[in-house]
Parts: sequence; structure tokens; C-alpha cells
Amino acid sequence: MASVAPPFSQHHHLHAHPIIIYRRVPVSINKHYLRPIFTPKASLSLSTHTHKGHADSPSSNSAPRLSLLQDVNRLCQCGNLTEALNFLHRDFINVNSDSAERAEAMGVLLQACGQQKDMETGRKVHEMVSASTQLSNNFVINTRLITMYSMCGSPLNSRLVFDGLQRRNLFLWNAIVSGYARNELYDGAISLFTELISVTEFKPDNFTLPCVIKACAGLLDVGLGQVIHGMAMKTGLMSDVFVGNALIAMYGKCRFVREAVKVLEYMPERNLVSWNSMICGFAENGFSQESYDMFRKILASEEELIPDVATIVTVLPVCAGEGEVNVGMVIHGLAVRLGLSQELMVNNALVDMYSKCGYLNEAHTLFIRSNNKNVVSWNSMIGGISREGDVCRTFDLLRKMQMEQDNIKVNEVTILNVLPACLEESELPCLKELHGYSIRHGFQYDELVANAFVAAYAKCGLLSSAEHVFYGIETKTVNTWNAIIGGHAKNGDPKKALELYFQMTSSGVDPDSFSIGSLLLACSYLKCLSPGKELHGFVLRKGLETDSFIVISLLSLYIHCREVLSARMLFDRMEDKILVSWNAMIAGYSQNGLPDEALDLFRKMISDGVQPYEIAIMSVFGACSQLSALRLGKEMHCFALKAHLTEDNFVGCSLIDMYAKSGCIEQSHRVFDSLKKKDEASWNVIIAGYGIHGHGNKAIELFEKMQRSGQKPDEFTLIGILMACSHTELVTEGLKYFSQMKVLYGIEPKLEHYACVVDMLGRAGQLDEALKLINEMPEEPDARIWSSLLSSCRIYGDLQMGVKIAEELLELEPEKAENYVLLSNLYAGSRKWDDVRRVRKRMKENGLQKDAGRSWIEIGGKVYSFVVGDELLSESKEIRNMWKRLEEKISEIGYKPNTDSVLHELSEEEKIEALRGHTEKLALSFGLLKTTKGATLRICKNLRICVDCHNVAKLISKVVAREIVVRDNKRFHLFKDGFCSCGDYW
Repeated sequence: MASVAPPFSQHHHLHAHPIIIYRRVPVSINKHYLRPIFTPKASLSLSTHTHKGHADSPSSNSAPRLSLLQDVNRLCQCGNLTEALNFLHRDFINVNSDSAERAEAMGVLLQACGQQKDMETGRKVHEMVSASTQLSNNFVINTRLITMYSMCGSPLNSRLVFDGLQRRNLFLWNAIVSGYARNELYDGAISLFTELISVTEFKPDNFTLPCVIKACAGLLDVGLGQVIHGMAMKTGLMSDVFVGNALIAMYGKCRFVREAVKVLEYMPERNLVSWNSMICGFAENGFSQESYDMFRKILASEEELIPDVATIVTVLPVCAGEGEVNVGMVIHGLAVRLGLSQELMVNNALVDMYSKCGYLNEAHTLFIRSNNKNVVSWNSMIGGISREGDVCRTFDLLRKMQMEQDNIKVNEVTILNVLPACLEESELPCLKELHGYSIRHGFQYDELVANAFVAAYAKCGLLSSAEHVFYGIETKTVNTWNAIIGGHAKNGDPKKALELYFQMTSSGVDPDSFSIGSLLLACSYLKCLSPGKELHGFVLRKGLETDSFIVISLLSLYIHCREVLSARMLFDRMEDKILVSWNAMIAGYSQNGLPDEALDLFRKMISDGVQPYEIAIMSVFGACSQLSALRLGKEMHCFALKAHLTEDNFVGCSLIDMYAKSGCIEQSHRVFDSLKKKDEASWNVIIAGYGIHGHGNKAIELFEKMQRSGQKPDEFTLIGILMACSHTELVTEGLKYFSQMKVLYGIEPKLEHYACVVDMLGRAGQLDEALKLINEMPEEPDARIWSSLLSSCRIYGDLQMGVKIAEELLELEPEKAENYVLLSNLYAGSRKWDDVRRVRKRMKENGLQKDAGRSWIEIGGKVYSFVVGDELLSESKEIRNMWKRLEEKISEIGYKPNTDSVLHELSEEEKIEALRGHTEKLALSFGLLKTTKGATLRICKNLRICVDCHNVAKLISKVVAREIVVRDNKRFHLFKDGFCSCGDYW
């Protein structure tokens, strides 16, 4: 509750103790004064008469009694509790005052001790009370004692006072229940309440129930809270505003927002605390817009409520969480008008809001101008700078905080706010400095701090130090295990993360949703499906499948392990499909080579009314790239423009890639030129685009321009430029860039770079040089490198070298059909038919099957696929007739079938017939049937285009006066006027 309910009842048992009066006094404030509507005050009187001194009073002892109470009250207001105690002590010894006034003065002092948490002075008052038979049985004094101890954080002493009493009234029960709830001993508060209603004749009142409801909220026990709610309704206490406010807060904390709203709606009397509690309930449960709406209702309320500090500091964190800096600025202006902006809590909330919204200058200005700073002020500012990753400024501010003269000390929260700045290996010295400081000041014993250091060391790449901190923690909670498991899973050692998981379970600690999320991440990295499925079983048994974070992690696991069907089944079972799940599933289809499914799911996403954002758009562009579906890609480009998503650099890079892989390198370049900010990724994509189109010189020109613009090439840039040189026979230039990688660009060549150079040398026929480079590599060559060189051996007919390379390749990947096909083709090219049969027999024994040749073409937004021997298309006869006419035309200008492209033991006529069934020819014939004159044909193929189909495409482009773009599994070919952009080098 925002207002602290006093521990005495004003409704019950007043006839038994008429001397005790405790009343809430509402203070009405003119709205123009801009002050809070309610100022809670407590009036404690120990007699039914008022102590007023009259000038004509004959009594001589009335003045001393008034003097004692006035002096104690004055000293307490000044904070001089010791002197107030001395006054009481002298009066107690000399018996200058009557017992009623002395008791009232003691009550005032005990209340001040509680407020100032001065338990030592309060204990001495307790000794005076215990020494007096009359005072030791006083209900009011003992109630004050119980409350004082609980406010000082010592509920044990409160309980000792309570248990030592022979007689108790409802006020005493309220005080002890309130004390337990105040000190977060919620179970104890519930037990005391149960004892109150079961063994005493007292009935809970409007002070008892708010304390018990607070305990229910602390335990997140909404069931018990509803029982208390029912009790309040039966006893007629629902009309009390304090009970209603407590219920709103409880339901909000327990995530039962609808019930909280109902309580508010049915409350006969509401105050500012009611509205503040509802705003808080909305905010804590992610209902940001509802929080704002509730705030507006306060301003428009008929009760003429004026927002107070609690209102402002409740709404500002909502703005911070949502990044709504404009709303935050409006509230800032309101706080200034209300005269609240200089309040410490408000200023801290404003600093926090601006820093979390990325407005660090505004946050820093407020921070500097504030003359009243506490540790929260410093922590908010440090946290804001730390989240920006500015290590130097973060630590500078931390050192300034330590030099403050206002006795402000670094605490555990400060350390937790500094740690997010330590993210890179270069920041290890700062991290170690902070760790040393924490050890010197004993902060490392705090669980959150220790866990944060584990995570920070892992992020900085020092997993050994992370483990050292971890094993130094005596009591390891699930959060401690999560820190070390998550550190290993996310920072390079997922296998160790799984080992730690088994250690955790064997130690008796059960994983929670965060543990499972980290472990699923580790399984995704390792592509370990079996343990991932075991974790899925655990998730089902524990009922965690409703946790969106867990479901997304499971989707990621199945997608990484290429179990797309399992991922889709999981996705379809989701009742509430959040945007991230759509993105994950669409990206999963695209990444696993299922572009059609990705596009279908995207259409379903749109039809279900889910607004796509950058990630989904990027995945769809990727799917269009795989299909070379230019029309679909253009439609998606328009969609992204309308949704204002193209300003995102990642979307821009996806667009460049989509147009390049759809055969429109000019449009790709136009998108590149339109980017406001060209980062490394955008340069890399356009360079690679020109590379796969065979425009090596243009790629080199862009590479040089990139460096002149101030961008530094990275490892991906070099892969793109080496690939461009490979596809354009620019061997000298490629070798130059390769030799300069480490010297000029500080990039250590990786296997990917060696693979590009081997491919480049192999394509150029420099097979010996390629093999020499492989033998001189610092790393063992992988299957890609051997496969590339074997392909070159087949092209240039080097059987001897090819056989040796095939042995290496098959040893690395004995279960990959493509490798056997390469070896079979090598033998077939040399007419070694017995060896061909032997290789094919081995494939069959291993249960392997060659991928069927497939080509596809997009027409009218629909993709048509062609597979060898497929007669399912209704237009099959028309396609054959079209090819027959084309063959006649190109034969007139010199076409002769290249039967060397048929790597089977067949007769010459059979080989010619086999060439007619190549899928490129089928797709090309279908495209000419279905498109208008002059339209460019764009065809994709899953294998390398053969020599015969390459010759055919060149000649057809001439006889039909069309541009034909063919994308095979290596590069693009643009056929125009009888020539190909590759210059017959592919």
C-alpha cells in the first residue's frame, strides 16, 4: 500500500478501550495548489480529554504535563531522540508527569525511533516500560513497541514483546501481523492471521486485512488472496478504501489484472493510491497503453485528483521500458508544473527513463543539476552509460561516485549496473579491477553480484575465470548454475554447458526456464538433437511449453538440426504465436532450403493479421533469393517500402542480395547506392554479387572504393573478392589479394579463403599449384576444398590426381552422394566405364542416391519446377514441340549436340536424346511458351550447367532476341546475342 495503514482499529472494540482513538484524517486541498489530495496522519491520544492549559486554571500541575509532551515531540521532530529519551528518563525518575502523559510521550518517542530506525533508543524506552508495572500492561505502548521493532527490521523482538503479553487486543494482533508483512515474513503473517481468526474472539478489521492481503501478494498466492477478498465482502470491509487498494495491488502483483480492474471499478470510494496501484498493476504486467490510459483518467478524474510522487515514479518506468521518450517528456513537463521535478525519487526516475531511452545527454543534464543525489541517482546514471557500452565513462563516473562527500557508498546495485559495460576481451582489465573492488568490500557474497561476474567473465571470453568465481560460491542456487551454463552456451563452449547441466541436476538443483533456454541454445550450436529432445520432454513434463522463450529455443533447436517438420508441428501447437515465433519459423524454412514453405508461411502470417518486421522481411528476401523469384522479390520490396522497413541496413543488405541472386545486378547496385549508410555488410554483399555474376573487375573496383570510403575490409569482404577473381580468371589479382590479407588488412586466412584460392587455381587449370597450396595450409583441408579440386580435375581430365583427391574426400565424407558422383564423372570423362560402375555400385551399397537435376523458372509470380523425366505438366507436349522448333532454328546457325556432356555409357543417338531432356532446356522452352516477346527469362538450376546447355542458351538468345539468365549452383550466366557473360569460363 502506498499509505501505511495504522496498526489499530477504529471500528472494533472501542467500547472496551475508549481511551484509544486512531483516525485517518483526509485533508482536502484546493486543486490550484497542486498538492496531494490525501495526507495520511495518525492521531494518538491516551485519554478521552484533551490536555489544554488554561490561563485561569487553578491546577498547578497541568503545565508540567504539557511541557513534557511538547518537549519530547519537539525533540523527536528535530531528530534528537537521545535528548528526548533523557527528558523521559528524568521525568520517569522524578515522577513529574502523570502516567497518561508519560505514556503518550513514550508513544511519540517510540514512533520516532521506528521512523528513524533507531532501535537502540527504542530498546531503552522498552526497558523503562518493562520497569513499570502500569506501563508494561498498557495496550498502546506495547503496540508502539511492536511497531517500532518491526520498523527497525527486528520482527523477532516484536514477537518477543507480543508473546510476553498476558492480555492482547486487536490492535496488538494488527501490529504483529503488520510487522511480519513489513519485513517480508509473509508465511509468518499468514500464520498469525490464521491464529487470530481461529483462537481469539476478535474479528479482522480494515487494518488487519490490508496487511494479510500484502502477505498474499508477497507469496504470489492469489488463491489465498481471493479467500481474503471474500472475507472482506462478507464482513462489509470492501467499502474501505485501504482494503480495496491492497486488493488492487495484490491482484496486479499476481498477474490477475482483470480482477484488479474489477476491484477498482466497484470501489465506492477511491483515492489517489487506488489509481496509482492500478497503474502499477498494468505496468508490472506489460500493459503499457493501459498504464497511460489510467494516468490520463487521474488527470480527468471528477474527484480532482492530482498526481503525486508515487504516480510519476510509477508511470516513468513504463516509458523507460517501452522506449516512449515522448510520453516521458510530457510527464516530465507535468512534474515540473506540479512542483515535483525536484523530488529525489522523481528526478531519479527521470534520469533512469532518459538513459534507458537512449537520451543520455538529457539524463546527464538532470543528474548534474540535481543538488540532492543518493545512491539510486548515481546507480541510474552509471547504468545508463554502462548499457551504452562506454567502459571509460562508466568507470569514470564510478570513481567520481566514490569521491562524493555526501557519504554515498557504492553498493551491490552499483556493481550490477557497471558490469554490462564489460562485454569484450579488451575490457578484461576493467572487469578484474571491478572484481577486486567487490572482493575488498564484500560484495562477492551477494548472489546476484557473484552470478553477474560469472556471466561477465564468460562474455569477455575468460571462461576459466567464470568457473573460478562459480566454484567459489558456497551455496549455488539455480540462478548461479544458470550464469555458468549460459556463459558457456553463449560464449564458445556449448559442450561444457551440457556437462554443467548434468552436474547441476546431480547436485539436487532443478533447472528452470532459463536453464532450459541456455541448454537448448547449446544443443542448437552443437546440432545435438538427442539431448535436445530429452530437454523437450522435460519441458512437457514441467508444463513449460507455454513459456514463449522456451518454445522459441525449441524451434531454434529443431531448425538448426534440420528437423523442420518437428519445428512446424511445435509452431502449429502454439496457442499464442508471438512475432518472434513467426520470424523463427520463416527463417528456419529459408535457412533449410525450403523457400516455398517460407513464402507460404509468410502469406499466412499476413492473412492472420500479424505485422511483419525486419527479421521476417529479411527471411522472405532470402527465400526469393533461393528461388531467384524476381517478381515475388519486387512485390516484397514494395511491401517493405510501404512498411518503412528499407531504411534498416540489414533489410537493405537482404535486398541487394535478393536482386543479385535473381540475376538483376544492376538493380542490386541501385539499392546499394540508395543506402544512406553503407556499412561493411552492404559493401560485402554487393562485391559478392558482382563476383557470382562474373564481373570480377567491377568487384575489384568496388573493393578499392570501399577502402577509400573509410570502411575496413573484413574476412567476408576478402571471400567475396577472391570468389570474384575465381569466376573471372583473374588469378594474378586474386593471389595478390590473398597474399595481402594478413599484411595489409590484418586478417588471418581461414579455410574459406583457402577454398576460394584453390577453386580459383583449379578453374584456371593450375592443378599442381592448387594441390601445393593445400599441402602448405596451416589447417587440415576440409571436404569443400577437396571437392572443388576434384571438380577441376574432372574438367581438365587429370584422372591420376583426381583419384587421389577422391580418396581424401571420401574419407572425410563417406556418406555424401555428391562426392561419389564427382568421382564417377571423373571416370566417365576418361571413358573408364568399369570404374564408373564400381563407384555407382558402392553408392548403392551405402544407400546413397544422386540428386536429380532440377531447374525452375518464375512466371507470373509462380515458380515452375522441372525434373528429368517429369511428364506431369499439362504443357509437356507443347514444351517438346517448342524445343523441336528451337533445335531446328539453332541448328541452322551451327548447333551441334555436345555428347561429351552425357557421362553415361550410351550410343551417340541415345546421348543426343538424353541431352534433349536436360531440365534447363525444358524450363527455357516453357518460359518461351508462357512469356511475351522480349521478356527476359530467368532460370535456376540445382547443378552446374553442362557445356551443351550452355551452348544452346547462347544460340537461343540470338535466334529469339531475348536475354536469358541462368543461375547454376556456382554462378550466374547472362546470355545475350549469342554470347555469355562468363566468357565461356565457368
